[in-house]
Amino acid sequence: MESHEWKLNAEDGKRYYRGNYMSGRWTILTTQQKRNPTWDRLDNPPMEVWAELRDIVWKKYQRKRCPWERVAELDRILGVENQEP
Repeated sequence: MESHEWKLNAEDGKRYYRGNYMSGRWTILTTQQKRNPTWDRLDNPPMEVWAELRDIVWKKYQRKRCPWERVAELDRILGVENQEP
């Protein structure tokens, strides 16, 4: 399982996100607690969240910490035409 974490500032404070890739599927989890978090699954994440995850995975791909297939899958989810490097 791959796990990618980031945070976004929301109206109600900071919100932490985690994107997990396992068995060919992405799941997005969120919480507002930094310590001892209780993660809630997002069933229909907004496109903004997918775009942030794609940005995180792209940066990891550039550092050879993530395969190109993860970036391509997120591009497909976002409806963006990707170009292989």
